Amino acid sequence: MTLTSRADATGSVSRALALAAELGAGTPLPGSGRTAGTWQLLTDLAAGDLTVARIVEPHLDALAILDQAGLMRLAAPGTGTWGVFAAEGPGVALRATPGPDGTWTLNGTKPWCSLADSLDSALVTAHVGDGGRRAFAVDLRAAGVTAEPADAWVSHGLPTVTSCPVHFDAVDATPVGATDWYLTRDGFAWGGIGVAACWFGGALGVARTLLAASRRRTPDQIALMHLGRVDAALHETRTLLTAAADAVDAGRASGQDGALLAARVRATAFRCAELVLEAAAHGLGPAPLAFDGDHAARAADLHLYVRQHHAERDDASLGRRVLERSERGVAAW
Repeated sequence: MTLTSRADATGSVSRALALAAELGAGTPLPGSGRTAGTWQLLTDLAAGDLTVARIVEPHLDALAILDQAGLMRLAAPGTGTWGVFAAEGPGVALRATPGPDGTWTLNGTKPWCSLADSLDSALVTAHVGDGGRRAFAVDLRAAGVTAEPADAWVSHGLPTVTSCPVHFDAVDATPVGATDWYLTRDGFAWGGIGVAACWFGGALGVARTLLAASRRRTPDQIALMHLGRVDAALHETRTLLTAAADAVDAGRASGQDGALLAARVRATAFRCAELVLEAAAHGLGPAPLAFDGDHAARAADLHLYVRQHHAERDDASLGRRVLERSERGVAAW
């Protein structure tokens, strides 16, 4: 895939989906020994257009999940694009029921399904009889799958990557992994770091606008302070992503070690994105938000995308992991 064709995907959901399918055929999976290159790809895509990265990332994640489950045959060439629908929401639930012949059917509603009306297939998590959750592969074009109209999606960030509830009515599905495997596998943490690589790329895009503005006119001390803080945050995040990729490929990011690593990377990338957004707002003022369409869109996209991090709640979760390790006699720092 050439840089030109990646650029062509900007501004078009259909072209971004086509790009995702092409990249899926040749992008190394996390843990393959070339994880850094995969996350760098996501960073590069996000620095150019967060919408493209937001479409490509879940497709690559779905392929990684299928590979980890030994079910890559389900994503054979020509099967189209994939999403991953694992969110839960109040008042709705998706349930999976086994049949007497070993088949499974899905019934209920899954919230927060991005591009459900544009994708071909998805991995969805559903509640099963033993009280856990299990992942299933499902054809989104099958009878019984109904995506709610996207009219309710009013976001100015990632406006074309619409999310909506999807209803399943006795839809055939293929189990992917055992009960709770989706959440406990090592790849769950690795996928979360892939999302952080996209946040980092989005921050890079905003930071480059700030740097360009400083080159056009002599910066004062405040402008230099913003650049310095942004540079430190970007360098910290890039360094941690590189170290995390090395840990994944070297087998040092499994189990609780992988979960802790993912929590640290995501927290760092989140703080970086928020710091860059604040520095751009303070350093550039309202003009680029009002008159520079690319910058305004990039800032809005990043504001929404990083909300996948649950801020203080995820920080508390990280703190709990650190404390539990310490109580087991494992030094955290």
